[in-house]
Amino acid sequence: MTHWLDHSLVLASDYRVPNPQNVSPLLERRQEGLIELGAHHALVYTSATEPGRVLVVLAIHAREPVLDVMRSHVFFDWFDAVGVEDIPAVFAGELVERLDLVDDGPPAAPEVMTSLIAPVQDVQRLLRLVHDSTEPLRAAGVQKLLLFSAFDNPLEVMLLLQTDNEIHARGWLHDSDLAHEWLDRAGIGAYPPVFVGKLQEVIRVGDAEA
Repeated sequence: MTHWLDHSLVLASDYRVPNPQNVSPLLERRQEGLIELGAHHALVYTSATEPGRVLVVLAIHAREPVLDVMRSHVFFDWFDAVGVEDIPAVFAGELVERLDLVDDGPPAAPEVMTSLIAPVQDVQRLLRLVHDSTEPLRAAGVQKLLLFSAFDNPLEVMLLLQTDNEIHARGWLHDSDLAHEWLDRAGIGAYPPVFVGKLQEVIRVGDAEA
């Protein structure tokens, strides 16, 4: 997760497919469609806990209205191609906070990403809690934290949390006050359950800069 998220529209979709290993190659082959969407990076994660579940995050130059982007045939063609039976909800938002808790450098192993999407009552209170949790986050093995606010509802947020291993990710979910802000609402209604998975690939669309 680098600087190219700062001024991008982020689209995140979490779904199940028969063969998760096919998602990255399919995206690679469909770069023209991703360019049509305005995407410059795509990140693909595979679940560490639920076989067949993947999380795809697209970073997009916000050149078109959000609804126009999300109604693009590219999405539906892509879901059909990977074998999605039920079209998933797509989170569309922008970065409102980022914490880099370790110096950038080559990872020793594929990063573990935890994703939580849920409504909150007060984003500013949540931001204060994030900043108050910096040391506990670092102690729990958290490397980066990114908080996004949805375009259609600023009180709907997505947290992406990068940890150094799956054990630390599970420990943080179990013990953290910050995690508890989400856990009682994640997985309800249109919101997917908490996702914990490993990075499969970062795709730089059309040779986008790193």
